Amino acid sequence: MTCLVTGATGNVGSLVTQRLIDRGDRPAVFVRDAKTARRLFGDGVEIRVGDLADISGALDGIRDLFLLNSGPDLEVRDRAAALAAKAAGGAPSGQALHAGREQRVGTGPWHARGEQAVRESGVPFTFIRASAFMSNALSWAYTMKREGVLRTSTGRGKIAFIHPDDIADVAVKALTTRAHQGKALVITGRRALTYRAMASKTGAAIGKTVRLEGISDEDARPDFEPAYADALVDIWRAIREGRLATVTDGVQRVLGRKPVTFDRWVEENAGAFRRSGTTRGK
Repeated sequence: MTCLVTGATGNVGSLVTQRLIDRGDRPAVFVRDAKTARRLFGDGVEIRVGDLADISGALDGIRDLFLLNSGPDLEVRDRAAALAAKAAGGAPSGQALHAGREQRVGTGPWHARGEQAVRESGVPFTFIRASAFMSNALSWAYTMKREGVLRTSTGRGKIAFIHPDDIADVAVKALTTRAHQGKALVITGRRALTYRAMASKTGAAIGKTVRLEGISDEDARPDFEPAYADALVDIWRAIREGRLATVTDGVQRVLGRKPVTFDRWVEENAGAFRRSGTTRGK
């Protein structure tokens, strides 16, 4: 019996998978691209190929499930996965589901409906409600490198971005200890910061002044699929209005340590914000 990790080639799923391998486990990964999974994890995993719309064929011998979904219809896939786990007989005894922290904002309602679908299935669960990922800040790199600017509609609002390492560590703890079964773990970064402060910290890490330029929600709106673009604009509005500045002690309670700081994340990823060929201080 083993753990099945969905989204295993993605940002958080890959970290969860590697942590399980480092523990001496050999998790199964549910992916669309077997070659990418093999490149990332070698023979350290068992690869099961498929689509989250139907996970039933991948649950043989599975004890625990790390379920990571996205999109406005994620509740459909969450429900299907949970019911498939229950029907498999050896239904997972621990299930970690990453969901949005503020369930009334942006993508939060999608995850709230997904959580409800899992609850209704009757399978044991642990929900992980994380604040926005620090890695989302990589989307700032293009204009920072070329223009030395971060454009945002978030105003003076703050948010406590969380390091993907913290999410992965909490997920693995939930999967391997059962200590948080039946609970929803709300986890955030250590401090809520303005986008101006984060731009300044990023600039300091690369030895460059980065200015912040306020823009309207309409100008900030990304050229994405409409439902996702609407969700992002709603999140930025909520930040601007001070509705996403909450900081919790969730990481401390689960892991016994404080969350990783934004300063450390920037140091780790400074190269992404530098022009090719430049070095710190130039």
